[in-house]
Amino acid sequence: MANFFDQLGDILFLDIETASLTEKFEDLSSRLQDEWVKKEKLIQSDHGKIEPGALYFDKAGIHAEFGQVICIGVGYFQWKKKDKKLIFRSKVFANPDERELLLSFNSLLGKKKWILCAHNGKEFDYPYLCRRMLVQGVSLPEPLQIAGKKPWEVRHLDTLELWKFGDYKHYTRLELLAAVFGIPTSKEDLDGSQVNTTFHLEKDINRIKKYCRKDVEVTARVYLAMHPQLDEMELEIVHLEDSPKDHKD
Repeated sequence: MANFFDQLGDILFLDIETASLTEKFEDLSSRLQDEWVKKEKLIQSDHGKIEPGALYFDKAGIHAEFGQVICIGVGYFQWKKKDKKLIFRSKVFANPDERELLLSFNSLLGKKKWILCAHNGKEFDYPYLCRRMLVQGVSLPEPLQIAGKKPWEVRHLDTLELWKFGDYKHYTRLELLAAVFGIPTSKEDLDGSQVNTTFHLEKDINRIKKYCRKDVEVTARVYLAMHPQLDEMELEIVHLEDSPKDHKD
């Protein structure tokens, strides 16, 4: 039991929020417009015949080639053995300059030999971060360098994968797991489908940051629920100061 809580402190829980590179399809470079139209043809089957660029605003943000990282939420646990109390410290990085945002996150990853944990992180968060770092000319930090590594050398956890228990048939939303375990929702004010509108049209990055912070906390709580250790344990949530370079509206 002690080892579990000692190792828990090495896990960095994270969540990213992304948006389309530009508000309007027409603002993309001509080359990227051409490439998006080709991409759009692969994802438009459920939408029937549409005008080129019609899906850009709603769909581009989930594709790293046509999207951008707008904030990164992180959190980690500290175990107070004497008090039988866990402290979860969280922080959200946000910056209108994506490169500066990624550099700040890169610096954090270099401070400790972290184990990364995200929900659907292996399919989305980790590869998205890697792709956007390379696009922005940022060297990949060690925890995200997986090329040539053996599976057991990659320090990536994924609550979606943990919940599958080897079952590859279904995708399970973080919100569903939160409901199953009785964990408060992170979707009270915002959900993922509203992020692009909130970012580009409402210009409300602070609202997105709050949503991102809650998603990180939910992911961490789900991970704990998958590793029941103590019946009586106090959990304290501490929100660390936002980065001084955070975007303010």
